[in-house]
Amino acid sequence: MSESQPSLPAHVAVIPDGNRRWAASKGLEKKEGHKAGYENLLKIADLAFERGIKYVTGYVFSTENWSRTEDEVGYLMKLAAWVLKEEGKKLHAKGIRVNIIGSNDKVDPKLLEGFDKLEALTRHNTAGTINICFNYGGRRDLVEAVNQLIQDGKRSVTEADITGALSTAGIPDPDLIIRTSGEIRLSNYLIWESAYSELYFTDVMWPDFDQDEFDAALAEYAKRKRNFGV
Repeated sequence: MSESQPSLPAHVAVIPDGNRRWAASKGLEKKEGHKAGYENLLKIADLAFERGIKYVTGYVFSTENWSRTEDEVGYLMKLAAWVLKEEGKKLHAKGIRVNIIGSNDKVDPKLLEGFDKLEALTRHNTAGTINICFNYGGRRDLVEAVNQLIQDGKRSVTEADITGALSTAGIPDPDLIIRTSGEIRLSNYLIWESAYSELYFTDVMWPDFDQDEFDAALAEYAKRKRNFGV
C-alpha cells in the first residue's frame, strides 16, 4: 500500500481516561465522573458523525475494571443500564447504529438482553456507528477468537480468520486512537486492530475533552503520513 496523507479518519477510537480524577478535582464522587464520561462520549460521537466520521469506538468498561470496588463496579453497571434506557432511543432517533463489543462473562443477563435489544433496534441505521467496548480486553478477545476457530475445526489460521473471529468483526480498524488524561499507552485496547492506527495523546481529562480538543486531534491526524509499514 502506498504512502498517503489522510484528511479525515473513517474510524476514531477513544480511551476516555481521567473520569475519576476529574471528579476528584471538583470535589465530586467517582460516580459523577463516570456519568460525565458517558455523556461526553455521546457528545464526541455526535461531533464525529457531523464531521463525516463513520465509526466511533469507546473503551467503556475493561475486563480489568472488575478489580475495582464492589460499589464502583455496581454503579458502572447501573450507569450502563441507564444509558440503554435513556440514550438508546435517542441514538436510534438520530439514525445511529450501536454495537456492544466484549465478553459476556460476569455481565448481568438482563443487561446483556438490553444490549441485544439495542443492537437489534439500531442494526439498519446509517448515520454513524458507535461501538461500546464493555467488559472488553484485547488479549481476551484474541484468546476467545482463537478458541472459537479451534472449535470450528481450524488447524491453522490466517490473519483474515482471526480478524473475522474477533468481537470487532465487520468493523474497519481504527484510523485514529485518542487517549486522554496524560497516560501514554493502549492498556489492552484493540491490540490487534490498532496495528497501523495513528495515536494521539492529550493531558486533558476526558470530561473536559470538548469540541476544540477533538478538532485539535483531527487536525493533528490530518498532518500524519500513513505508509502502513511500506
